[in-house]
This record gives sequence, C-alpha cells and structure tokens, in this order.
Amino acid sequence: MNKTIFKSGLILLAASLAFGACNKEPDDSNLYTFTGETVETFIQKDSDLTAFNYILTRVGLDRMMASYGQYTCYAPINSGVREYIDSLYNDPEAVIPHNSMTENSLEGLSDSLCNDIARFHLTNGLYSIIEMGGSGATITTMLGRPISSKVDSLGNTVLNDASTIISEDNEVTNGLVHKVTRVVPRSARSLGDTFDRLEEYTIFNEALHRTGLADSVVRSSKNKIFTKPADCNDTDGSLLYCPTECKVGYTIFAESDAVMKANGINSFDDLVRFANNVYANAPEWYDYMRELGLKVSTGNDYTNRFNALNMFVAYHILFASMAQDQLVFEDKAGVPAGTDKWNYVNGGEPYDYYETMLPSTLLKIWEPQPGKVLYINRYRTFNTLTDEIGKMGNNHVLVNPGIMIERKDITALNGYIHPINGMLVYNAQVPHGVLNERLRFEATTFLPEFINNGFRYMYMNEVSAMNGGGSGARLAFPVDYFDNVICYNGEQTKLRYNIKGDYRAYQADAFQGWGQYDLAVKLPPVPSGLYEFRLFYSPMGHGGMMQFYLGTSRDVQKMEALSIPLDVRIQESDPRIGWTAFYQEDDSGVSTDEALHNRGYMRGPFSFCGHPGDDGDTKTTKNCRGDGVVTLRRVLGRVNIKQSDEHWFRFKNVINDDSDLKWQLDFVEFVPVSIVDNDQYSEDWY
Repeated sequence: MNKTIFKSGLILLAASLAFGACNKEPDDSNLYTFTGETVETFIQKDSDLTAFNYILTRVGLDRMMASYGQYTCYAPINSGVREYIDSLYNDPEAVIPHNSMTENSLEGLSDSLCNDIARFHLTNGLYSIIEMGGSGATITTMLGRPISSKVDSLGNTVLNDASTIISEDNEVTNGLVHKVTRVVPRSARSLGDTFDRLEEYTIFNEALHRTGLADSVVRSSKNKIFTKPADCNDTDGSLLYCPTECKVGYTIFAESDAVMKANGINSFDDLVRFANNVYANAPEWYDYMRELGLKVSTGNDYTNRFNALNMFVAYHILFASMAQDQLVFEDKAGVPAGTDKWNYVNGGEPYDYYETMLPSTLLKIWEPQPGKVLYINRYRTFNTLTDEIGKMGNNHVLVNPGIMIERKDITALNGYIHPINGMLVYNAQVPHGVLNERLRFEATTFLPEFINNGFRYMYMNEVSAMNGGGSGARLAFPVDYFDNVICYNGEQTKLRYNIKGDYRAYQADAFQGWGQYDLAVKLPPVPSGLYEFRLFYSPMGHGGMMQFYLGTSRDVQKMEALSIPLDVRIQESDPRIGWTAFYQEDDSGVSTDEALHNRGYMRGPFSFCGHPGDDGDTKTTKNCRGDGVVTLRRVLGRVNIKQSDEHWFRFKNVINDDSDLKWQLDFVEFVPVSIVDNDQYSEDWY
C-alpha cells in the first residue's frame, strides 16, 4: 500500500468523524468496527502477542483498537511481557510491595498497571519506521507521556533505549502495528530519584541533593482540575480540545563523573571549589545580583540560592521537560538526517533560549547544522550582525564552540536528564557574548505548559484523535491554565493555540485568541540594557486592533503604553507601512528596510517560511521576508530592561464593538541597541 495515500486517507477519515469534543474516552455507542483487519484483529491473530492482548482487553482498549481512528501500536511479544512482569514483582526498590501485583503472573497485574502499560504502547497518529529513524523522534503516547526512538549501531529502531522493533510497519485499516521485544520501560521515579540510580553521575547527584535542588524538581503535575471555558469553539463553530489537567516537568543537563574528571574534578569537594572559583565574583556580570545587592556565598550552606554550588547546579535546570530532539524546533518525524527542517530556508539554523532555575538567567541551545549536533551557549562574535547583504556574513569568529549535548534521553517521571560534554556555567561570556545578540523568543519556549504537556510538538492529526475525531487545528485553554498569563477580563479573553501546520509563523505554530481580549504575558528575562522591542505578526482582515503595554508587574496600573495601537487589518502596501518586494529592488531592499523601520515596521525574517508546499524561490518569495502573503515585525519602541525585574507584555483590544477579531503572539524580539545602531555592520535578515 502507498504510505502517503494510506496516511492521507486516515487523516481525512479522522477529521470527518465526530466522536464528541473534549472527551478523554470515546463514546462506545459511536464505535464502528471494520470489516478489514484492525490493530486489534492483527494482535488477536498473532500467537506471540496474546499477553499484550490480554492487557488491552482487561482495560477495554481492545474496543478502541477495533474502531475507526489512526493509531500506532507498539506491541510487546509474550516473552517481553513475561520478563517485565517478573521484574515488577521482584523489584527490590518498589515502594509498594510487588508494585501492587497480587501474584507473579499476567493475571496478577492490577487494573491500573494494565491501563498504564496499554496506554504507554499506543499513540494517536501514525509513526512509521522511517519517521522514527534519522536523529530519532519523541512520540506522545495515550498515557500522556512520551517515548523516544533512535536507530542503534546495527540499524535497529529502539524505543527508550531498551525495546527493539522486530516487525515493523504492519499496516491495518486503522493504523500501524510494530512488534517490539520488550515492554517499553517508563519511569515512575522523579528526577532526583532517577539520579540516585545513575552510577556515572555520583558527583553531580550529590550536588543536586546537598543543594536541596532535588526537592525543587519533584512535581509532575499542578494537581488541579481546570474548568473549561464556556466557549470551546473554533471560528467555524466546531468544538476544540481543551485540556483540564496540566503536567509539570524539568530538563537537567548533567556532567558525568568522567566529564568532571576531565576538568580536574574528582570529588564533591573539588566541585565545590570549582563552583566557588567560577561564581565568587558573579555580581560583576550577573546584573540580577548586583541590582538587588546580593552577594555570593562560598560557605557550606549549599541550600542558599546564592551559594556558588547552588548557583552552579541551578543553571543546569530548565522549567520544561524536553527530549533531546525537542530542545530546538526540529520537524518531529519523517525528515532524513542532515536535511534542513521543513520551515527553515536560506541556511536558517534552529535555536531557542530557555529560562533556568538560576534566577532570571537564560541559556541558548543552538543547532548550527539542522538535525546534527546541539550546543549550549555556543558563542561567535557579531552573531546577528553581517558584513554581506542577504547573508549571515564573514565577520564572525567562533570564540566558544559551546557545551555539546549528547543525543541521549535519560527519562524520569517528570522530565529528562541530558548528558553534556563540558562544564556548564553562567559566566561573563553568557550575558556579554552569547546573549548580546538579537534575542528572538518563540512564545511556547517561555510558556512551559505548552512543552510539558506535549502541545508544542503535536500535529493536527494527533489533536483530532484526542478530540474524538473532531477539529485538530487548534486547542482551547482555560484562562488560568498558564502560570505566566493573566486575563484581566476573564473568559472574555479566549486563549487558543494554532497547532503546527502550514502557517506563516515561526516554528509553524502560534499562541492566539479572540474576544474582547485584555491579557498580559510574562516575558523571559534578559540581561540588563537598552533594547529595541519587536513583535512579529501577519496583516490579516480578521486581525484585531490592539494597544500594547509593558510593565514590571502584572498590575495594569504599573504598565506603560508602547507606541500607538497596532491595527493588524491594515495591509502591508498601505503607505503607513510601505512594504515592498525587496527582490524587485536594485539594492535588495536596503533603502526600503530603512524607510520601513523609520515608520516602525520591519519585514519578516529571511530564515524561515510558512506553507512549505508553496511554489517559489527561497531567496525571493518563499521566505517571510519576501513571501507573497506578507509577515511583518512591529517595532514597539526602545525599552530599558533590568534583569532583576519581571516584564509583563499586555495586549488590549481597542475595538469595543467586535469580539471576533484576533490577537496573536508568535514571537517577540529583544534587540540590543548596539545591534540596531551598529555603525560597522548591519543586522542580518535572518
């Protein structure tokens, strides 16, 4: 069977069915079995999958696997299930005796164990062996927790470094079945407990516990049931999936004992001395501490947040749970290794910035060659300045190659541990070098709920399956779902998220909404300084007109207006904007760039495009600088930023008689004025 036709047909089929929206479980009355072979009948017929079929049947998921939909099933063979049951029953570290099993047998599994095992081996959406290859993929299961794939040295596809696919791409009418050697392991341990079992990370593990930061990474959920808004509808009236639970997670970068030893650190005491040496004078470059009058402690109270060792460990921890292939936006599946990701063009390179647990600090993750090596805090001079029109330029010197992230996922219940090949520190080079560039922040990177719940990486067919076969184009959210979003007028502000697709948007998605909106979003911290602040948007007839504000708290009385209201309905050719096709101009748009900027606008970036299927040349029309459907950046003014302050960005609808117009937050830019006003080089188009 042609896989492309097969997948397209199932996607259309799923989209055409309405099993009901916002339901976690399908309505049994709406399940219709096929006359052809389904996931369930395939498993029933295979004598080597009887144990897994028992588990499916025990919790009623056999009926789902016999129904319409598009599923991928990773079915463990009987010997793998037997091995897993024996390990559960005889686990010497089990918190509950025998892990709640009544006997060492298939029948001795509890219902909850059966449910977890079954759902961890099923996904909404289709994942072929090709899509799990290359640099690997991270796949969200029906349990809501991801599994990771990679190709081993023998060319086999392995799940979570433990379970090998031995029979692949078995196509059935409602999905794919892969037979695997073992039950795919999933951890029930938090990150701190997971470190306790890693024999090669003893020094870092001791530091994590003695600083008390192991206790800061134990949560896995907000432990709250959120109330869905009264309106969960899309613009066409279709119901949208709306989550009512919210996971919490973390990512920890960790140096192994071997890496420590290579840097002269052979014990916990050696690490303390190393941290004291690095951070003793931190207020000289760490603006946050200087502005608040804080001093570094080099004593033995390691739980002090500004003890040097605590600072060292805290800078290794992110507030978002990400597998290695999720650290920057890489196309999730189906892209051959070493090729550009689908919406990057003209040599655009994936990178993102994330806030760490060291207060108000960022680290940068950069993939200079898409699909290959990831680096933390890689630094080259004049990174977003160029000496060549339309190119990145030859004016760069690589000062620090950065800390390489090993392409390996160590999984825990509430996050990931990633091995790194060098000593990660927040030293003067980070704020003064790495982050002294145009800082472009995609909204999902500083709203970690998108990442921790898998939404940032989902595609429309997956959301449709979660939505009972209904709309997968967007998600709806309760107004209190995000810690760093406040809606001043309650449900009059609608929170939506465009799932990754053919949009002219950075990383192919957008946080947006409608209504008589009035909301503020907490922006990520940046080093202190004077910045030009910009917002990316697309002119559109159904866009809104909004006033922007910036403040150091969520209190509206402490916010100041930015520029004049932006009317997104004004088209790019309007003289108030004055966009032109740069590729038709003799100077490639240099003079019109300046004229646009003087009016408070900029063309979109040259480094990515939307609609990957569009005709066009990536040098002219198929990019956001010159695309036929134009994108722009609105220059909202120059802002003086202190690292020690919070910064809240407010959107307020100023059209009171229309509640259907849109607000959108795709990305913002903080650009040091030393970049904007540089008299030697120009800011690059990227």
